[in-house]
Amino acid sequence: MSTANGLNLTLKVWRQKNDKAKGQMETYQVSDISPDSSFLEMMDILNEKLINDGGDPVAFDHDCREGICGSCSMFINGEAHGPGREITTCQLHMREFKNGETIYIEPWRAKAFPVIKDLVVDRGAFDRIMAAGGFVSVNTSGNTQDANAIPIPKADADKAFDAATCIGCGACVASCKNSSAMLFVSAKVSQFALLPQGKVEAKERVLNMVQQMDDEGFGNCSNTGACEVECPKGISLENIARMNREYMSASFTADKQ
Repeated sequence: MSTANGLNLTLKVWRQKNDKAKGQMETYQVSDISPDSSFLEMMDILNEKLINDGGDPVAFDHDCREGICGSCSMFINGEAHGPGREITTCQLHMREFKNGETIYIEPWRAKAFPVIKDLVVDRGAFDRIMAAGGFVSVNTSGNTQDANAIPIPKADADKAFDAATCIGCGACVASCKNSSAMLFVSAKVSQFALLPQGKVEAKERVLNMVQQMDDEGFGNCSNTGACEVECPKGISLENIARMNREYMSASFTADKQ
């Protein structure tokens, strides 16, 4: 039974000492959890209990706790970031769970995201994809035109802004049966492809970023749409179609040279 409207919960948490160790699910009990607590606050309470009992706290990523950084990557009851749509784990509240419920908490599952410890995975693959072309090289010497002075159709600007809201959390990869990173890469390609500032390096960008994505070992996209459903920022599958068009055009031009 709950105490003072608090929740008593059973937690099944993935524990793994390091990337070489064999992990397993461990069972913990937490009690009197306020329904108004965030999921990460509940994890803090669990870790405080573990430390007080002389145990090893559960390692998990977090930073802003405001749905901005994308660090709080947890697979909760079979869903990236848990129940609810267009929220991160830090925005998930315990009122979404019932008293006495068992909650399964796991890290992202993808070859390209190796587990570092417990719920923490190495998402450095995303950084390397960005380094391959997710930027605009601009020579700022001379009379470079102010970007804000370049006329851009509002529809294109809105789509570019929507794509740029991707926080790189990796929920798309964790949700995909193939561990594909197409939604992430397409969002980063789209935010530049839709704007004149990104046109100059468009061909090199998409070719290099897709090549790096493949080199990192991400799977192929089979258009099941799980990535869009679980994305905390609602990134659209339309970006994947746009990236495919950009890639085909760039590949055709490269073959002709």
